Amino acid sequence: MSNMIENAALSRRSLFAVAGLAAAAGIAPRAGQAQGADVRQPIGELYAGLQASMRLGSRTPFQQRFDRLAPVIDKVLDLDTILRTSVGLRWNSLDEGTRRTLSGVFRTFTIASYAANFDKDGGERFEVLPQTRASGSDVIVQTRLISSSGEPIRIDYVMRPGAGGYRVVDVLLDGSISRVAVQRSDFRSLLASGDPAPLINTLRQKTAELSGGAMRS
Repeated sequence: MSNMIENAALSRRSLFAVAGLAAAAGIAPRAGQAQGADVRQPIGELYAGLQASMRLGSRTPFQQRFDRLAPVIDKVLDLDTILRTSVGLRWNSLDEGTRRTLSGVFRTFTIASYAANFDKDGGERFEVLPQTRASGSDVIVQTRLISSSGEPIRIDYVMRPGAGGYRVVDVLLDGSISRVAVQRSDFRSLLASGDPAPLINTLRQKTAELSGGAMRS
């Protein structure tokens, strides 16, 4: 099973695990003034949602925590762009029905990953920093996850403007390790035969595992 699927992308545990890694590939920062609050606001909303999920705790039914997180994930993350980028050129060869199915299972898996991995308040806190930097037409918002021991873990978000405002199109662990790039590599192996079924089935299986069998996308 792929590394991304095995570790549940964007999980709190994977954030801690990557904290000590050196930057593997960088997006060069450019000096500039901080963007307006509008580009940072979605991340503040995401972190507020995660903290609320952590306060609910694992004793709260999984479906209830999933339903609480779903609206904020849908609002803050551009899941369609993330999925298309992760699938790559093969996306163009998929029929519309397959695209809809894959989009649905990917959305469910992503929300389930957050619900499963942010299920306990261990004293961590999130900080959205005022600094931003440009990457082409995108804007990168810098944040930190402070562990209960006080160890800071850098997490940056690549924000892209659209009709509904800025939304996340990638997450950079340690400021440079692209989760979408890692996911794209994992997806490539699952799509190697040209059949999307292995990817769809793996996402469904992992969703069931993350939810303890409570959900099947």
